[in-house]
Amino acid sequence: MPAKIDFKKTMKEFYQPSPKEVVLVDVPEMQFLMIDGMGSPGDSKEYQDALAALYPIAFKTKFLSKAKGKDYVVPPLEGLWWSDNMNDFIEGNRDKWKWTMMIMQPDWITHAMINEAISITKEKKPELSELLPKLRLEKYKEGKAAQIMHVGPYSEEGHTVQKVHDFIQKEGGIFDGLETKHHEIYLSDPRKANPATMKTVIRQPFK
Repeated sequence: MPAKIDFKKTMKEFYQPSPKEVVLVDVPEMQFLMIDGMGSPGDSKEYQDALAALYPIAFKTKFLSKAKGKDYVVPPLEGLWWSDNMNDFIEGNRDKWKWTMMIMQPDWITHAMINEAISITKEKKPELSELLPKLRLEKYKEGKAAQIMHVGPYSEEGHTVQKVHDFIQKEGGIFDGLETKHHEIYLSDPRKANPATMKTVIRQPFK
C-alpha cells in the first residue's frame, strides 16, 4: 500500500504556523474544491449547505484517488473572506462577510475525478443535487502573505487579525481585502474541540 500523504505535515510551513508571532510566507499556487456564499458561519443556512456539498465530494474524490494508488488525508477546510468594509473583520460583523469555502486538492486530482465524485454522490444523496453544481475545482495563488496561528474560539479572532494587519503595516505592505482576501484554515473540528483550544490559521496576502 502506498503511504498516505498528510499535507498538514508535508506543507507544514503553510498549515502549522506558530501562535507566538506573525510570520511571512510565500504561498505557491494550489488547486481547491470551492463553493461561494455570504453570511455568518454560525447561523447561515447557505454556509451549512456549502459544507454539506463540499465535504462529501472531498472525501469521495480522496477514495477515487486511493483506488488509483494515491492515498492522502483530506486537507482541512479553508475559507476566503471579504467584505465591502474591512472593519467588519475587526469588529466581527460576520453576517456581512462574503466567503469562498474550500478544501485543497492534490495536483493529480482532475476535473474528471471531481465530476465522477459528484455523479456518484448525486445518486447516493439526491438531496444534494441542487448544491453540487455550485462546486468548482480551481487554482488559486496567494503569493506573499502574513500568517499566525489563532488559538481559541472563532469569536475572539479579532485581536489576532489585528496582529496580522499590524505586521503588514510594519512591512510597508498594502492589501484591500478584496483582491487580497482574508484567509482562514480550520485545523480543529468545532463539533468536537474545546473552543479554548481550537486552532485556526489566520492569513492575509498583501503587496
